[in-house]
Amino acid sequence: MKTQKISTPNLRKLALFGYFSLLIFMPLWLLVLSPSESLSALTTFLLFILPLLFPMKGILQGNPFTHAWANFIVLIYFLHSLTTLWVLPSDRIWALLELIFASTMFLGCSYYAKYKGQELGLGIRKPKTDKAD
Repeated sequence: MKTQKISTPNLRKLALFGYFSLLIFMPLWLLVLSPSESLSALTTFLLFILPLLFPMKGILQGNPFTHAWANFIVLIYFLHSLTTLWVLPSDRIWALLELIFASTMFLGCSYYAKYKGQELGLGIRKPKTDKAD
């Protein structure tokens, strides 16, 4: 069995850093630093802040299952940052920061879920049973 190079507490810190960075950065960027004329504050909240609030309880509790499914949510921010990098040259620095925070959260959550799940004996594969025919 291979040994992991980074401990699960450090992976959790990485996931938490990416998560809270996105949670703080997205409203700051979209409402203060570069507000969009086409998006209202309510629309910005519903599209970019509310999805991050769904996994908050499980992430704060260190639940590996929540860390795993939070990766589906972080894909929204990958797509948004990559689209903004391509389309809006004036917001490239903000989109790059979003991409860094989303990548940090994605990597931290992925590896935390994997290794913490292994430590807890959780798995997605069913154990093989010997059949006596």
